[in-house]
Amino acid sequence: MDRIGNYLAPDHRRCDDYFSAAEEAALQSEWEAAAAQFNQFLIAMKHHFDKEETVLFPAFEQSTHLTAGPTEVMRMEHTQMRELFQDMQQALASRDANAFAGTAETLLILMQQHNLKEEQMLYRMCDQMLARESGNLIERMNAVAP
Repeated sequence: MDRIGNYLAPDHRRCDDYFSAAEEAALQSEWEAAAAQFNQFLIAMKHHFDKEETVLFPAFEQSTHLTAGPTEVMRMEHTQMRELFQDMQQALASRDANAFAGTAETLLILMQQHNLKEEQMLYRMCDQMLARESGNLIERMNAVAP
């Protein structure tokens, strides 16, 4: 049986790799490389958020009847991250290494905490509550366009 956590957790690692590469390039003032890596990071994050927000979270909420629970917190954190993405894009556009690094540090802390909550709590809850439909949910998440 497919596990939702095993499917989604590698997305976190891939996004982290793009983020780290963008941060490293920005620290070296390699702005074109930083922008390219950050763009890959944004694409990967948006795709991951879309999988969760359009497929996983609604299925979890329907199964548990919890709409003001863990998925609400995850959506709120997605919104916070999106705001930080915009700040980082502005820092990249103005080639402001200090602004980029400061926002990157804030985002990194938020992403680490967020990913931990998803992997240690939400995905495990989903694996339990949605076990019978996990294969179908994974197929539907695979069908979400990047």
